[in-house]
Amino acid sequence: MSKVDSVVLVHGAWHGPACWSQVARRLLGSGLDVRVPALPSAGPDPGRPGDLAADAEVVRAALAEVPGKAVVVAHSYGGLPVTEVAARSGKVTHIVYLCAFMLDAGESLLSAIGGQDPPWWITSADGRLLLPPESARDVFYNDCTDEVAAAAVAALLPQSRASFAQPLSAAAWQELPSTYVICERDNAVPVFAQEAMSQRARRVRRLDASHSPFLSRPDDVVALVHDAIATR
Repeated sequence: MSKVDSVVLVHGAWHGPACWSQVARRLLGSGLDVRVPALPSAGPDPGRPGDLAADAEVVRAALAEVPGKAVVVAHSYGGLPVTEVAARSGKVTHIVYLCAFMLDAGESLLSAIGGQDPPWWITSADGRLLLPPESARDVFYNDCTDEVAAAAVAALLPQSRASFAQPLSAAAWQELPSTYVICERDNAVPVFAQEAMSQRARRVRRLDASHSPFLSRPDDVVALVHDAIATR
């Protein structure tokens, strides 16, 4: 069994690498190499929104650079680029899907939710971007303190709509061990949808947490990562 030296943390839609700061700090303190790539589908430049292919390339590049073997943790939309490239990297021993989209080849995020926008999505006038939700406090951070939630809401970024519409061409979970973490207080990805996707995983865990346990339950997320490293 190859030793795991690295963890790659992949953020979800509207977010950036900073959302992982509490988890990354704890993992670094345990001696692991930690990489937190910035997905180009979420960014401050509305004129250059990235897509799923660009996100997948960034994840692929991060995996190519890590020392040794890696566990990858994907949050929400981040499950798509991870699913696209993780098996091909030759570096990944385990994927942790943290209330993430665990989809099959040919599926997109938009198709997985039935092709209809949830009521809290806000599309830009030109149709290219999904703007940070006005109800982000309740949708993403309903179990966070007011201070933590306010800082997280202020850091949200526009999201490329194309990233939600593009289908996967590969499904890494078919080849790699995986854990699905169901977040039972999630207002963004319904629990019933998480439970359906979790049937594709080898292991299932549950957290009494919102859509953002990296902020509200960082110690629990770190424990899940170490469990994935130990069991694979």
